[in-house]
Amino acid sequence: MQPSITLAFWMKIEDIDINDTVEKAKKMLKEEKNVSPAFKVLFNLLLTIIGIFIQRVSKNSKNSSKPPSADPNREKAKKPATDKKPGGQTGHVGKTLEFSKTPDEIVDLKVDRKSLPKGQYEVAGYDARQVVDIKICRVITEYRAQILQNERGKRFTASFPKDLTHKIQYGATVKAQSVYLSGFQMIPYNRIVDYFADQMKIPVSAGSCFNFNKEAYDRLEEFEGIVKKMLINSARINSDETGINIGGKRKWLHTACNDLWAHYYPHDKRGSEAMDEIGILPNFAGILCHDHWNSYYTYKCLHALCNAHHLRELEAVVEFHQHKWAKDMQDLLCEINNAVDAAGGKVGKAEADAYRIRYRAILAAGDIESPPPALVEGEKKKRGRVKKEKHRNLLERLRNFEDDTLRFMELDFVTFTNNIAENALRMIKVQQKISGCFRSMEGAKMFCRIRSYLVSAQKHGMTPTNALNALFHGALPEFCYNSS
Repeated sequence: MQPSITLAFWMKIEDIDINDTVEKAKKMLKEEKNVSPAFKVLFNLLLTIIGIFIQRVSKNSKNSSKPPSADPNREKAKKPATDKKPGGQTGHVGKTLEFSKTPDEIVDLKVDRKSLPKGQYEVAGYDARQVVDIKICRVITEYRAQILQNERGKRFTASFPKDLTHKIQYGATVKAQSVYLSGFQMIPYNRIVDYFADQMKIPVSAGSCFNFNKEAYDRLEEFEGIVKKMLINSARINSDETGINIGGKRKWLHTACNDLWAHYYPHDKRGSEAMDEIGILPNFAGILCHDHWNSYYTYKCLHALCNAHHLRELEAVVEFHQHKWAKDMQDLLCEINNAVDAAGGKVGKAEADAYRIRYRAILAAGDIESPPPALVEGEKKKRGRVKKEKHRNLLERLRNFEDDTLRFMELDFVTFTNNIAENALRMIKVQQKISGCFRSMEGAKMFCRIRSYLVSAQKHGMTPTNALNALFHGALPEFCYNSS
């Protein structure tokens, strides 16, 4: 017998809501009595696949963890019109060139007296203009160790600097510049070789660039211990992980950071096995901010969840299911965040309690729109966890982890999002786009330790170049020892 439900019911999708149509089709299929069980199974499977496909193609950076670059046909959002005039605003620190009182070179320009009317002239001063430029050149310094010889013919030679061990070698600045280009600007070795050859006439090889990085890595062994100690003893850590390509295989790069320190480490695994090997989180007793990757909950410290992830997941519920509770929760979280900012970092206990009451009321209302899966009449209860819709899982997660979700409103050092850790990983993705992959785990570890040092130096107000110059001159900067 021909079924009354046909594909034509939902094939015309231009003027209808696809998700709503799929749900209606499922309902009609369930109520239809004249359809064979086999057809019901096949048709229900097809509808399920269509639903999954629709949700996947509908995901973007606003309703999922996809990056904006993955948005299909993305358009740059127009900025709203304001009364502000174009250009730098009040309080903006400009970058205007300043006239130097001590120029490096002076060029005197004389008046062509032949072009002047006849008469007597005397110098009355000068009008000055300056050009800021650069000179890129190599500097070769020759050390000549004096040799003294006594009356018996025995010779005594002056000592060379301890780092000067070869007849000719690269200096600290060359090494610092190479490591800066590789570890901070993420430029591949071959392009660094071209830069030195073209700009400075210095014949640096790709092997030398690797050796410079290896030397920096070895010199930073002490810093590795310092940054771990500082993070372990801090009040808050933001942590995240991302996939990286090492030797053509997917590995994971982990970061633990805060406002002053950053630590990176590559590992074969994503979970607690890697985190245990790193050694920071197992010894941490402060507040750990993350995006609810379950491995973080194996550590017995207080947790704070990234609400940027919650807002995107709630947006997906609003778009795909039109649930009012999700929109209300979005508005509440944003309202609390604005109140926290206005209050200077945290709200009072009475205000926090009022927000919690509203938070729980929204979830209670959500139980009606996103109910738990009901047991079909006559069907035996299966062992294990019951499969639930994503919107139901999100609701239960927000309920079960209320304290972790709202911790930002009562502690001024806890952030609303985990953007500090996510931003720390952003440039790693740039490195992967430029170079494609790391060739070996050794190279990845070298890059990560150097990157940890340079980013931490930046957080302390020190430029990466100065940090590397200090390193290759034999000493870690003061911030490594003076930070509290």
